[in-house]
Amino acid sequence: MKIKDFITIFIILMIALFLRLYKIDIPLADIHSWRQVDTAAVSRNFVNKEFNLLKPIFDDVSSIQSGIENPKGLRFVEFPIYNAIVALIYKYVPLLPLEVFGRLVTVFFSLILIFVIYYFLRIEVGYIAAIVGSLVYSIFPFFVFFSRVFLPDTTAISMAFLAIFFTYLYSKTNKKNASIFYYLASSILFSLGTLIKPTVGFFLLPIVYLFYKKHGFSIFKNAFFYIYLLIALLPLAAWRSYISNFPEGVPAYDWLIDRVNTPEGRVNIFFRPAFFRWIFFERINNIILGGYLTFFFLLGIFFRQKKWFLYTILASSILYLFTFQGGNIQHEYYQIMILPALAIFTALGVQYIIRYGKQLIPPLFSLIFTLLIFAFSFLVSYYHVKNYYNYSADLVNISKIIKDLTTKEDLVITDTIGDTTLLYLSERRGSPAPYNDLHIMKSKGYAYFVTMNKTVADQIDLETEFKIVFQNEKFTLFKL
Repeated sequence: MKIKDFITIFIILMIALFLRLYKIDIPLADIHSWRQVDTAAVSRNFVNKEFNLLKPIFDDVSSIQSGIENPKGLRFVEFPIYNAIVALIYKYVPLLPLEVFGRLVTVFFSLILIFVIYYFLRIEVGYIAAIVGSLVYSIFPFFVFFSRVFLPDTTAISMAFLAIFFTYLYSKTNKKNASIFYYLASSILFSLGTLIKPTVGFFLLPIVYLFYKKHGFSIFKNAFFYIYLLIALLPLAAWRSYISNFPEGVPAYDWLIDRVNTPEGRVNIFFRPAFFRWIFFERINNIILGGYLTFFFLLGIFFRQKKWFLYTILASSILYLFTFQGGNIQHEYYQIMILPALAIFTALGVQYIIRYGKQLIPPLFSLIFTLLIFAFSFLVSYYHVKNYYNYSADLVNISKIIKDLTTKEDLVITDTIGDTTLLYLSERRGSPAPYNDLHIMKSKGYAYFVTMNKTVADQIDLETEFKIVFQNEKFTLFKL
């Protein structure tokens, strides 16, 4: 890369950073707050309780997530590297709230990812494609929002792409010392990525391709390739084996493959028409790419000179989508894993228009056409995503009252259908739903019950001996 590339990517990264600071300090009650607070609770408990990577805990001590009573509040999902990074920064540099640090860690890793996208496109395609691809990831609303949430996904995919980056460098060099460094850096980073989020394992495909490109089929006869796989995947296998000893702390996850939750219960959507409509039309086309930008994305896939390395990234993303169909439909943040591929192939489409479109239409018209599509797409996407930043001020106010009227040791039940946001905001542990009779839950140690349903509150007040500690038009707090 040349000096102009470093200047260009620096400007792009500054734009990306600026956009990601928008509402960086709002309460952790925006979209998918239930998943964000579960992540944040692990970090907060690392600070306030025991810092133990092998025993991460969160605020939900119920049986709702795993189906087994979880009195210690064990939280065994991803290995808590991301949570630990946030906790350590907050503990030793407590200049900002923990929630802000969590978002900033995500922002930092998103900037690394933007640089890698720029580099791949610059080397594989050209300067214009590198600018477009990195800008799409930097400025489009869906990309921006999910690059500043308190979730480990962006950190994990960034680690995976750094691993691909070092494998790419490995495939280009013949220097022994450099090869060893790139090889080790790639394997360790990929290992960290899969520990943070196992789904980045799909991006092993580009790495295998790069090994093949450098060594051919001989990679399957050499130990170095299998040693790489051991370094990259063995820690994840060890972690999954370890957490199997604590089933109460492992949330149910089998539904992520083929089912979604609906008011009528879980529905199978595996390769059903609903899956294709929701993922490819509603999410990717409308919300992420803003409708019109899909034109460039499809152009990049079907009408470019074949860049097989970039196609392995696309193939990894598609395999991920088709494997976790339930999770991808149920939760928007599952699409974080496919965002790099969307940015890269949108850039390929724009590069095609710029390089070959001038043969059919004047360059100025091509430029205006491209800018208009980007503008309209941005506005459509922004229309959908702007509401992601919204949060309930009532929920924040309720949490303050709960904090004032209960102690840190009190276990609290919230009538929030499994959503732990109110527990987190209240800085209390407990259950995010009354999953049993309140008398039974009282015998398990629960001290308070919070409901925002006036009918439920009236029924409990009429039929039980539980006393109302606080009541207003928004919620009722019972002492059990």
